[in-house]
Amino acid sequence: MARKSKSNLSELYLEENKDQIYENALAEIQSFELPLGTTLRSVYDDQPNAHQRFMEKLDACIRNHDREIEKMCNFHHQGFVDAITELLKVRADAEKLKVQVTDTNRRLQDAGKEVIAQTEEIIRCRVQQRNITTVVEKLQLCLPVLEMYSKLKEQMNVKRYYSALKTMEQLENLYLPRVSQYRFCQIMIENLPKLREEIKEISMSDLKDFLESIRKHSDRIGETAMKQAQQQKTFSTTLQKQNNVNYGRNMHVGRSRILESKNEITLKRTFEEDDEHEEEVLTAQDLVDFSPVYRCLHIYSVLGDGEIFENYYRKQRRKQARLVLQPQSSMHETVEGYRRYFSQIVGFFVVEDHILHVTQGLVTRTYTDELWNMALSKIIAVLRTHSSYCSDPDLVLELKNLIVVFADTLQGYGFPVNRLFDLLFEIRDQYNETLLKKWSGLFRDIFEADNYSPIPVANEEEYKIIISKFPFQDPELDKVRMNHPHSIQQSFPKKLPMSQSVPQIYIQVKEFIYASLKFSESLHRSSTEIDDMLRKSTNLLLTRTLSCCLQNLIKKPHIGLTELVQIIINTTHLEQACKYLEDFISNITNISQVTVHTARLYGLSTFKDARHAAEGEIYTKLNQKIDEFIQIADYDWTMSESDGRASGYLMDLINFLKSTFQVFTHLPNNNNDHAAMSGKVAQTACMSACQHLSMSLMQMLLDSELKQISMGAIQQFNLDVIQCESPGPLHGVGLVHLPG
Repeated sequence: MARKSKSNLSELYLEENKDQIYENALAEIQSFELPLGTTLRSVYDDQPNAHQRFMEKLDACIRNHDREIEKMCNFHHQGFVDAITELLKVRADAEKLKVQVTDTNRRLQDAGKEVIAQTEEIIRCRVQQRNITTVVEKLQLCLPVLEMYSKLKEQMNVKRYYSALKTMEQLENLYLPRVSQYRFCQIMIENLPKLREEIKEISMSDLKDFLESIRKHSDRIGETAMKQAQQQKTFSTTLQKQNNVNYGRNMHVGRSRILESKNEITLKRTFEEDDEHEEEVLTAQDLVDFSPVYRCLHIYSVLGDGEIFENYYRKQRRKQARLVLQPQSSMHETVEGYRRYFSQIVGFFVVEDHILHVTQGLVTRTYTDELWNMALSKIIAVLRTHSSYCSDPDLVLELKNLIVVFADTLQGYGFPVNRLFDLLFEIRDQYNETLLKKWSGLFRDIFEADNYSPIPVANEEEYKIIISKFPFQDPELDKVRMNHPHSIQQSFPKKLPMSQSVPQIYIQVKEFIYASLKFSESLHRSSTEIDDMLRKSTNLLLTRTLSCCLQNLIKKPHIGLTELVQIIINTTHLEQACKYLEDFISNITNISQVTVHTARLYGLSTFKDARHAAEGEIYTKLNQKIDEFIQIADYDWTMSESDGRASGYLMDLINFLKSTFQVFTHLPNNNNDHAAMSGKVAQTACMSACQHLSMSLMQMLLDSELKQISMGAIQQFNLDVIQCESPGPLHGVGLVHLPG
């Protein structure tokens, strides 16, 4: 029973549950909110008789709704009928009202047409006014843009490109953004980059023209800068010489006057040139218009391409530097070639120095130093090559002066020039070589023009002229001047022992020292170094050039015994004059000879060697003359008896020797040195001649080709030997007794 009751309860519960499910499904169908598919699936859930039971529930629900609708209609039916009745009553009144309203509307429309027209006019005017106000406001925004753009065009026309770029920047950043919606603004915006490129191209074109201009006019710029430096140096040198009143005046007043006159002429010429060119401004800023560089630099900096511009400028200037440093092939022929070469280089670096100090970053000190070092190496190589072709010492001296001015000018602009002064020492050696060659020709001309006879002096005036040129002292004349000054004219006419070449050689040696001094000036060296250079160059002149000329002179075939004797006397006087040359150099340089490092002149050995060579040449010529006489000897070795007197050739030889040795006797012996020198030469020559004659006679007897000798030939030969041994022929000369 219990199980049965439990089963019934379960079935009852299921039935109630199914009824609840159907009711929920009907509620969902009525709500129209949930999808029907889901609801219907929940109804048809494979339960038996589910469809039938659902349809039953649905029919019951429909019947309930019908009953409710019927109740509601019954409830409101009387009100609906009353409302219809009321509507039918007011239909006639509504028709009348409609007619009245239509008539009133017509009359209002007719009456309001004029008002409408005026209102429309007012509206139109208000719209126009509003539009005008809007246009004015917009124009007020656009006018500054148009004004700035007009200003930009004007700046472009007058080539104020930097200002034009600033105007573009204001347009882009300030004005155009306010009116960017307008089409003309878009056109402006599109044109601005084109204008920038146009400005860049124009400024670059101006820069190229500027670079071409300074390339063409760099020589003028450099010439002006070098002229300034030279003027300043001339003034400084003049002041220095005025302060140093003892400079070269102790023994060489005349020469100093000449130098001072030259300085005055130089200063006068400088002042005259300044007067002629008063309006010529001597600065790079006035000679060159640098505005294209500044303008292009500013433009490229504003456009953010400053580095591109710097690289381009430096590259172009490097190319121009290489062109400037390239010399002309004929530069070494004239000083103008060197001057133009230096002027171009100075002009180039003057421009670079100005750019360095005026612009910021376009060129740097490192860049200019690197460029200068490159140029300096090229300059030194060019000068070494071309100066080696110069054979004229005047041209070499002009080159030296140009190098000094060139170096001083660039040093004033801060460029190191020590290597140039080192080069000048190399050129100085070459200058000395050219001087030596020139003076070698001068010495040869002097020796060729000399008559190799003592200098005749007619009166005291002529004597003073000679001793003013050459430091000669005549003890006898000095003694007369001291003891009997009024009778000094009685000592004239007389002859000085040396020939005309001696004072001329002495003068030329002094001129050589002056010429060497010209090169040593302005080299920024101490007086001691200059003194040393002068002494070394003078030693080269004496030991090499003059010595070589003397040696060649002695060896010339037309120089006879008399000339050789005179050469010996001349070299003696030149040797004695060397100490005066040392004093001359000391007075020029103001360096005392007692200084430890002071070099000495080597004239002593030079002239001694020349004397020894002359003496040897005397002995050689005497022996050659003896050989000539011996060659004409014609002994008859088969003669039966002698002639009873010496042979004719031998008598001619003895007469020749006698006349030759008389040359030594007639030499002026103004002092003991001359007498000893002439006596020594004569004695040695006589001994050499006798020895050579003796050996020649002996060889004649011992000749292998001589097969037989007669007694008469021996007697004749004996007479010749006795004639040679006889003291009469040579003893009369009064020189020396020779052993038989």
